[in-house]
Amino acid sequence: MASATDTVSAVSRPEGRVVTRFAPSPTGFLHIGGARTALFNWLYARHHGGTYLLRIEDTDRARSTDAAIDAIFDGLNWLGLGGDEEPVFQFARSDRHAEVAHRMLEAGHAYRCYLTQEELAARREQAQAEKRPFRIDSEWRNATPDQWPEEQPYVVRAKAPREGETTIGDKVQGSITVQNSELDDFVILRSDGTPTYMLAVVVDDHDMGVTHVIRGDDHINNAFRQLVVIRAMDAIEGGWPDPVYGHIPLIHGADGAKLSKRHGALGVDAYRDELGLLPEAVFNYLLRLGWGHGDEEIISRDQAVEWFDIGDVNKGASRFDLKKLLNLNGHYLREADDARLASLVAPKLAVLEPGFDATSGMDLLARAMPVLKVRAADLNELAAGAVFLFAQRPLPMAEKAAALLTDDARAILTKVAFRLEGENGWTTENLEATVKQMAEELGIGLGKIAQPLRASLTGQTTSPGIFDVLALLGKDESLARIRAQAV
Repeated sequence: MASATDTVSAVSRPEGRVVTRFAPSPTGFLHIGGARTALFNWLYARHHGGTYLLRIEDTDRARSTDAAIDAIFDGLNWLGLGGDEEPVFQFARSDRHAEVAHRMLEAGHAYRCYLTQEELAARREQAQAEKRPFRIDSEWRNATPDQWPEEQPYVVRAKAPREGETTIGDKVQGSITVQNSELDDFVILRSDGTPTYMLAVVVDDHDMGVTHVIRGDDHINNAFRQLVVIRAMDAIEGGWPDPVYGHIPLIHGADGAKLSKRHGALGVDAYRDELGLLPEAVFNYLLRLGWGHGDEEIISRDQAVEWFDIGDVNKGASRFDLKKLLNLNGHYLREADDARLASLVAPKLAVLEPGFDATSGMDLLARAMPVLKVRAADLNELAAGAVFLFAQRPLPMAEKAAALLTDDARAILTKVAFRLEGENGWTTENLEATVKQMAEELGIGLGKIAQPLRASLTGQTTSPGIFDVLALLGKDESLARIRAQAV
């Protein structure tokens, strides 16, 4: 924690180096909008060879929790968006924030305001009755120390400019101008001496050396207030340049409404744990929410770093479509390493099939991935598709699968078991040739053999190719399952 006398708190960074930051409040999970903000900050820093930082804005002590902090770090690390340096915790820097407020107060850029909550409420009600905007117009703005009441609580307010206008050249939104008469003298220190968010953000960004503030466009109004503090401190001691702003639009649901849980607005951890998505799929999908590079849909991490620029982000709100995300995940699933997929699927499979033993079953699970992943959109479907490999006999039989096992079908299975008993080359190709030859000899379609064979081997009516199933199960297990259903 910085001491009250420690004025040399800013980090020294190379001239011209881009520094971005992601600064979530730990009052809940890392939601999908926050993850995209982190991604855009990470990408912009990487694109420019800069630094990407994390700050936990934990000044709301009543709502900030360790569990939420852990969840935020967990989600960021899963997406590969961990900070380049140790994270900063805002609450621990309260003394430094207060120090800046007192410097502004001493230099005349802030003032003690003794207006009570009752007085403020009355003025707000009067403004509403007169149908005009409520603006703080405190009689204490120009009061001198000899006019300050003794032993009466007060807040410290920043002196916002009253004349002229302020313009921000926003990298996303373009030029935005606000008349200074619209700015309030906002509170920077509460009556108990604690700093407000509006002050803490500015001080932390300055001390961390942040050059580019990329965040949601719901913070645009905050930017004009925060510039009041920045410019006051630059006038007082110099070296407080305006940051470059980039305010990105919020994410809406596919129907254009505000994003909610019904649209798929879950915590990042839920996309991993509940939906079974891969981080590279979520990364790619978030990247395309409001930004694009031509018609490219599949964009690698390296390509994203090369192509991304905050100025190319759309001004309008993007729409979150869970179906598109799932489709994209299917692509990355098919491209993923089989051993990695097996390690991700194993915990889910152990829940679905108690007979699965990770110690002995990982090799088979990895070998099955090439045929399983082409049929799956997520890790949950992969796990469900792998259950038959480790199911214990007697095999659980789905109702539709059981219906396939007629007396005629069971008789065919008896013949199949006899023929496969003599199969020496237990490979997909050999097994396919043998069964097809049987169908020709019996004068029946291949389906008349394949359908009851699939039911006897998997207990289901759908599965990977039946010859892949036989090859994966192996000769002994395959014959045991067939004979259990044969007559």
